[in-house]
This record gives sequence, C-alpha cells and structure tokens, in this order.
Amino acid sequence: MPQSPPTVRVAAAVQAAEAAIVCAASVLAAIDAAAGRSYQAGSGIALTLIGFATAVALGYVAVGLARARRWSRTPALLTQLFTGIVGIYLVEGHRYAWGVPVLAAMAAGFVALLVPPSLRALATGPSVGGGDAVGGGDAADSGHATPGGSPVPPAGPPGSAR
Repeated sequence: MPQSPPTVRVAAAVQAAEAAIVCAASVLAAIDAAAGRSYQAGSGIALTLIGFATAVALGYVAVGLARARRWSRTPALLTQLFTGIVGIYLVEGHRYAWGVPVLAAMAAGFVALLVPPSLRALATGPSVGGGDAVGGGDAADSGHATPGGSPVPPAGPPGSAR
C-alpha cells in the first residue's frame, strides 16, 4: 500500500489523540460513578459507556484516516467540528488550560484534513471494499463501469446527448 500523505497522517494522529482524550475522560467518569460522585448512579454509568463507545468510534476513524479511506473524511471533519464546540464552551467557562489546547487540536485537524494533498488522498483513496492502492478501489463503486465490467465514458453536462 502506498504511503498516505503526511497531512493525512497528521489528521490521523489528531483524531487518535482526541480518541485518547475521550477515553481518559471516560475513565474519570467511571471512577466518579464508582465512588458515588455522579448525580445519579445510572447517569454516571451511561456517561461512561457512551464515552468508551465514542472513543472506540473515534479510534476507528483514526485508523481509517491512517489508511486513507474515503469514508473516514466526513466523520473526521465532524469530529473536528464537535471538538471546536467543546473547546469554545471550555474557553467561555474560563477553562483556558483545557479549552485552548482543544481548539488548537481542532484547528490542526481541520487544516490537516482540508489541505489539497489530504483532499486528493481522501477523495480518491481506497473505498470500503476496494483495493489497497491510493486511487484504486472497485471500478463498479466509482460509477465508471457497466455491470459487465466494460468502461463507460463520463457523462456530459445534464441535458446533453452522448
């Protein structure tokens, strides 16, 4: 498998760091729930389980980014959006020691995902069931092959005849 661009690897690292932070927060929530410091025991357990499930999902997206999978771009961008919202709330709550690094990670993640090398790699990278080469993938998934496998020329503008 060809190496993904450095910008995609940076985006994957940011995504993995965010997954680790959510996992650490979930551990703290579990400790508080076990010690009886949750508002209600049920809500502390639920928050812990949701946090661990989210950390697993974020880690899965980070692996997808590291492999330059097309499907990983949208969840990674949404992660950065929600990370930014959390960072703004932290800064507004005068939690600068937490909010500023969160906003910096969000900015790094957005930039790493939106620079041209990342856009190219994540727009043409392997599909979910496709090959491993960047630009590879299943021809049927790309819409450039008939069911028999013969190539089809790209369509012209809407309303034009072939």
